[in-house]
Amino acid sequence: GGAAKSSATVSRNLNRFSTFVKSGGEAFVLGEASGFVKDGDKLCVVLGPRGPEWQENPYPFQCSIEDPTKQTKFKGMKSYIAYKLVPSHTGQQVHRRYKHFDWLYGRLAEKFPVISVPHLPEKQATGRFEEDFISKRRKGLAWWMDHMCSHPVLAQCDAFQHFLTCPSTDEKAWKQGKRKAEKDEMVGANFFLTISVPTGPGASLDLQEVESQVDGFKAFTKKMDESALQLNHTANEFARKQVTGFKKEYQKVGHSFKCLSQAFELDQQAFSAGLNQAIAFTAEAYDAIGDLFADQPRQDLDPVMDLLALYQGHLANFPDIIHVQKGALTKVKESKRHVEEGKMELQKAEGIQERCNIISFATLAEINHFHKIRVRDFKSQMQHFLQQQILFFQKVTQKLEEALHKYDSV
Repeated sequence: GGAAKSSATVSRNLNRFSTFVKSGGEAFVLGEASGFVKDGDKLCVVLGPRGPEWQENPYPFQCSIEDPTKQTKFKGMKSYIAYKLVPSHTGQQVHRRYKHFDWLYGRLAEKFPVISVPHLPEKQATGRFEEDFISKRRKGLAWWMDHMCSHPVLAQCDAFQHFLTCPSTDEKAWKQGKRKAEKDEMVGANFFLTISVPTGPGASLDLQEVESQVDGFKAFTKKMDESALQLNHTANEFARKQVTGFKKEYQKVGHSFKCLSQAFELDQQAFSAGLNQAIAFTAEAYDAIGDLFADQPRQDLDPVMDLLALYQGHLANFPDIIHVQKGALTKVKESKRHVEEGKMELQKAEGIQERCNIISFATLAEINHFHKIRVRDFKSQMQHFLQQQILFFQKVTQKLEEALHKYDSV
C-alpha cells in the first residue's frame, strides 16, 4: 500500500520557478496557507452585472502629482527630484522621490499575485534633469497614480496609504511604516486567504466557463499588446515626421514664396507693392504653419503614447496572473481524477476546488476592472487627441485665411 499512498497527494509543481509556485498560489490551493486574517486585511469580490468585481472603494480619492523640484542633500553634494503629491482625501501635501515610488511598486508587485500593479515610468533617460524628460516622467507618474487610486484593492492597501499620507519630514514614521509593510504576512499564499468571495447557491463558478473566459482574455491581451506596439511605432514615426519633415517642407514652400516676393520687389512700381506684401505675408504664414506642425505632437500624439506605455506595463503583468489561475484549475482537474481513482478523499478535493474558486473570482474581478478602466482611459484619450487635432487644423486654416485676406486690397 506504500506506493498508492505516495501518489495520493496531488503532485507538486516541479518547476520551482513557475509563477504559480512563486506567487504562493500552489501552496494556497493545496491548503498549506495559514494565517490570521484581520478585518482590515479582508478583500471582497462581489457579483456585479458583468460577473465578479472587486468591491468598490467606499471612500474614493485622487492624488495629484505636481511641481517636480530639484532638492539637494549632503550640503549640496547629491541632488534629486522630489514630486509634490496632494491626495484629495487628506488634502495634505507630501514629497516623494522616485526611489519611494520604486519601493512601493516592489512591495505591491510582491504582495498581490493576481492584481496588475501598474509599472512605473522609466527611471531615467539620458541627462537626469532635462526639462522634457522630467515633464514626461511626471505625466507617466500621473497616469500611474490614477491607476493606483482607481483600483479598489490597491488604493486601500496599507503600504500605499502610508506612501500617500506619511509626512515627508517625519523620517522615523516613514521608516516604521516601511518596516511594517515589509513585515506584512499577508503576502504570497497568505494573500489569497484575505479574499472573500460570494457564497451560497449560484455563487460557485463553473470551471469550464472560467477557463474559456480566461482563454478569451489571454487572446485579447496578446492582440492588444501587438496593436499597442504597432500604434506606438506609428505615432512615433508620425511625430518624428512632423517635427522634422513637415516643418521643413512647409518652410521650404514659405521660402520659395519669399523669393518670389523679393523678385517682384525689383519692379519698383507703386501699384505692385500690395501684391509683394501679400506674397511675403503668405511666405510667413507657411513658415508659421511649419512651426505649428513641429509643436503639435506634444499636444496630441505624446499623450496617446504615454497611455500606451502604461497599458503595455499592464499587459506584461497578465501572463503571470493567468498562469496562477491556470495552475489552480490544473490542480482541481488532478484532484478530481485522484478521487475517481480512489487516491484522494472527496473532502480534500472539495477543499482544493473551493480554494481554486477564490483564485478564479479574484482573477475575473481583475479582468473586469482592467476592461472598465481601459474603456474609460481610451475614451478620454481619443477625445483629447481628436479635439487637439481639430484645434490644430483650425489654427492652420486661420493662418491661411489671414494670408488670403491680404490680397483683398491689392
